[in-house]
Amino acid sequence: FSDPIADGPVIQAAASRALAAGVRPQDCWALLASFRKSHPDVPIGLLVYANLVAQGGVAAFYDSATQAGVDSVLVADVPVREGAPFEEAARLHGIAPVFSAPPNADAARLDAIAAHSAGYTYVVTRAGVTGADQAIRQESAGLIRALIERNAPPPVLGFGISSPEHVRAALAMGAAGAISGSAVVARVAEHAGDPDRLDQELTAFVQSMKAATR
Repeated sequence: FSDPIADGPVIQAAASRALAAGVRPQDCWALLASFRKSHPDVPIGLLVYANLVAQGGVAAFYDSATQAGVDSVLVADVPVREGAPFEEAARLHGIAPVFSAPPNADAARLDAIAAHSAGYTYVVTRAGVTGADQAIRQESAGLIRALIERNAPPPVLGFGISSPEHVRAALAMGAAGAISGSAVVARVAEHAGDPDRLDQELTAFVQSMKAATR
C-alpha cells in the first residue's frame, strides 16, 4: 500500500518492497486462503486502510475476506463515527468489525466503540504512527479500564509493543493481549536474504512474546 497513514517507516518500507515485487491484493487473498486451509483454527485479523476496502466495493472486499477465511477486519483510518458501512458489510459476511480506541477518546466515543466493535478493541498507546518504543505509557491503563467498564470487546494494546516486557506491562494494565507489528517486520527486513536465519530469529522472538502472556 503506497500511503500507510498510521504506519511508521518500518512498515512503510515493507509496503514499498511488496509493491516493487509486484504484490497485489489478489496475492494477499490467495496467501490468506492457503494459510486458512493449513491452519483452520488460528484466528486471522486484518488491519487495512479504507481505500483498499472501498476501491473495489465494500461488499466485494468483505466477500473476499470471507472466502479467504478472515475472522476480523480493522480499517485503520475509519473512526467509529464513519464506520457504519464497513460494520454493516462485515457483520453481513460473518466478520467481526474492529475499531480503534485512541488515547484522546472521550466518553461518547468510547461508548460508540464498545457498542460497535466485535472480536477485540484495538487500544492505541499513543498519538502518531507505528514503531517500536522503549517503554509502554501507563496512561493506557485508564483507557483500558474505561473500555472494560463499558463491556467493550477485549482491549488489546498496540503501537510500540516490541519486547516481552511490553507484553507483561500491557497485561498488568488489564489488556487482554498485545499487538506487535514493527518489531516483527523489522526482523523480516533484517534477515530477508537469509530465510533460515529469518525463521530462527522470528520464531525466537514470537515465542518470547507469547511466553510473556503466561
